[in-house]
Amino acid sequence: MAPSDQDSNSDTEVDSMIELGQRLITAILERAPLEEAKTLIVAGAPLWYQDGEGTSALHAAAYVESSDLVRLLIDEGALWNAVDNNHITAGDIALSYNDATSYTVIRNAGIRSELLLALLSSRSPSADSSLARVLKATDVTPAGSTDAYLSSRLKFTIDDHGQEICLLRINEEEEVGVMMGWEREIMEETVHKLCDDHKSLNDGLKVLNIGFGLGIIDGLFQALPTPPSLHVIIEAHPDVLRHMRNLGWYDKKEVKILEGKWQDFIESEELLSVGGFDVVYTDTFSEDYKELHRFFGQVPDLLAGPDSCFGFFNGLGATNALFYDVYTHVSDLHLADVGIDVEWNDVEVTAGSDVRWGATREYFVLPIYRLPIGKMRTI
Repeated sequence: MAPSDQDSNSDTEVDSMIELGQRLITAILERAPLEEAKTLIVAGAPLWYQDGEGTSALHAAAYVESSDLVRLLIDEGALWNAVDNNHITAGDIALSYNDATSYTVIRNAGIRSELLLALLSSRSPSADSSLARVLKATDVTPAGSTDAYLSSRLKFTIDDHGQEICLLRINEEEEVGVMMGWEREIMEETVHKLCDDHKSLNDGLKVLNIGFGLGIIDGLFQALPTPPSLHVIIEAHPDVLRHMRNLGWYDKKEVKILEGKWQDFIESEELLSVGGFDVVYTDTFSEDYKELHRFFGQVPDLLAGPDSCFGFFNGLGATNALFYDVYTHVSDLHLADVGIDVEWNDVEVTAGSDVRWGATREYFVLPIYRLPIGKMRTI
């Protein structure tokens, strides 16, 4: 067969698939019987297909509030996290219609998918294998690459509304906050939940914090009625370390600063010699869920006992309600795997949301922050 004939056949096959995909979306939106959708799927209608507006078959099923169709499409392999041209997922649509059944089906598909990816990733394929290339993070900017972040320059400043910000320039056109002052309310509630009920509070807690940022949570730890008897801070970025020195953190009593990544110290004498911490908290920048999951596995060895508490900044996926819900559930399941039960607390973070971002990239757009407090499961 001549190359032109092969190209023509290939184009015809693609056109046929696109036609089937569009027919499936149209049939769903016109509320055709379920059997018609099944027939189109069997005929080869691609579930990944999205029309000119980015609408997929799963979006369409969510629009018509058909949980049966949603379940069928998910079972047949529809992408749970596909977004349309307005960055809306099928789960967002179901949520907006208060269609709890459809939303739960989509969310649970996301949880299964993320758990599977985490399992595959934990098996450590060779660096040049096809699987490794699939799992590798694609964001090589300072916002998604730890190495790029640590070699970037940070700027500590005050915005037009008096908000303290640690800024990172991603490229010539965009900046993102490594940490911003609006997070203080979250940190205040976090310290309250982590510390207030601990039996050793009046004696001075042993605290480990990973990631200084603006130092909001570390300042709150120091402001406890009895300051920590030991306060270890792990921080890797040279500009943050310089900022900490300028603020006098290196001179504070009972504060120990470890310069580097948590991976550099997790099995070091500096941590192991403590004999366990009463409070462990982590809030790193540019690390993905794979690294957070890896840290979860270390937490039981870092906690002093059943009264000790663990917390982390729960911000992954926080530009989308569905993604945030999925990562929250996945975190809960992975922590349960290592013997840590989590109590989730809702913190409203809408105050000042209309002015907090300025010209920077938004990284938390939801009205509610899900605050995790973990403790070792008692047997």
